Amino acid sequence: NAAILDVGCGGGETGRRLAALAPEGRVIGLDYSTASVEVSRDTNAQEIEAGRVKIAQASVAALPFPDRTFDIVTAVETHYYWPDLPANVGEILRVLKPAGTFALIAETYRGGPFRLLYGMVMPLLRAAYLSDAEHRDLLTQAGFTEVSTMHPSGRNWICATGRRPL
Repeated sequence: NAAILDVGCGGGETGRRLAALAPEGRVIGLDYSTASVEVSRDTNAQEIEAGRVKIAQASVAALPFPDRTFDIVTAVETHYYWPDLPANVGEILRVLKPAGTFALIAETYRGGPFRLLYGMVMPLLRAAYLSDAEHRDLLTQAGFTEVSTMHPSGRNWICATGRRPL
């Protein structure tokens, strides 16, 4: 029954999966891109019609929600391009309820198995390319507690999580 926000919802697949995991909850997907919002709305048409999912256009720099609104905030494959990464993570902390969880998931991190390839590509894209420790520091410095990172062995994925203090 969680209130869930998916920041940078892209094509909407994460929102659809979250809605399936929280059948009595509500999911809001946000994206800066008009095109992504349209695709995400198509992907989630049934969930939107049922009133379980809402898709909107907005920036992570100014989330259009009151303080302490969400139980969970996710960001999958998006933080690379946020305008001010530390401030934007702080904005996510603002909209989380006490003890709420933030999960930042990405396909690449500096020091991962594909570091040589991504080490060349990410700077060309002007994308944030953080190490495992930098992901943890990012969340800790924003004010999150219980911060940790996980990544499957032999794969380049990272999941950084943290909780909003009580």
